[in-house]
Amino acid sequence: MSYIIKTNQLSKTSKGEEVVSNVNMHVKQGEIYGFLGPNGSGKTTTMKMITNLIKPTSGEVELFGEKITETSFEFLKRMGNIIEYPIFYDHLTAKENLYYHCEYMGYYDKKSINRALELVKLTNIEKKKVKELSLGMKQRLGIARAISTKPELLILDEPINGLDPIGIKELRDLFKMLSREYGMTLLISSHILAEMEQMSDTIGMIQSGKLIKEVSMKDINGKQTAYIEVKVQDAKKAMFVIEQHLGIHNFKMIGEQTIRIYDPALTQQDLSKKLVMNDVGIESINKRHSSLEEYFLSSMNGEEVHL
Repeated sequence: MSYIIKTNQLSKTSKGEEVVSNVNMHVKQGEIYGFLGPNGSGKTTTMKMITNLIKPTSGEVELFGEKITETSFEFLKRMGNIIEYPIFYDHLTAKENLYYHCEYMGYYDKKSINRALELVKLTNIEKKKVKELSLGMKQRLGIARAISTKPELLILDEPINGLDPIGIKELRDLFKMLSREYGMTLLISSHILAEMEQMSDTIGMIQSGKLIKEVSMKDINGKQTAYIEVKVQDAKKAMFVIEQHLGIHNFKMIGEQTIRIYDPALTQQDLSKKLVMNDVGIESINKRHSSLEEYFLSSMNGEEVHL
């Protein structure tokens, strides 16, 4: 199997605190790797070490099959990235910014500039300087700059920040197209789990600087099971009915009023009928499927995941 990114026991200590600890990451060629974790979990620091912006305290990074050293720079020509917030020459236009980027990257196909702007839906802004662009437009411009040199690897740190739902969908479709049609490898961090669920091939979950899990979305989706979620007025009474009258023990409480029941033989009709017959008030009842969000939150909490 060909990995574009591999890290071996990658660690970083800052001000006496270990912010990334022994991370072993594996990003396959051509896939979209969703990098998930709470704020301060080490995502950005890991990405900065992968791009050689900061040096690891210990461990190694391997890109395109070669170990990265302090003097490694050639690999940057094969990579596009946004780490944290994209910075531009504000007094220049979007096209001028991309032109200078391609110049110092040694990439001289000027047609790629217009193509990159078209891909991120930034057109008809030729006369606007970057300082006149909105936050969402600047985010799109950052992605255009990252893809303007047609990189093999794209590393994006929270790329959909500042975008509206339409913009988020457009970029999701773009990322999938870059992976499927161009064979580009993407490492993307995000807090929007629903988006990662729709576009990622592999998920890496990091917490407190430690990579706690790498799992393919195919495995998560393949093991999903349906459950019934019911919100009731009296949870204690409802749990008694579920156990004693329906003989079901595979359920759990979510909050103070909601119960999730994991029994494939149980129907919503049978459950609601039994609860009503025993004077349990029902506020809502729905059949659902386990999601990446549930899998992620359970993994972060160290719980056994119901899939």
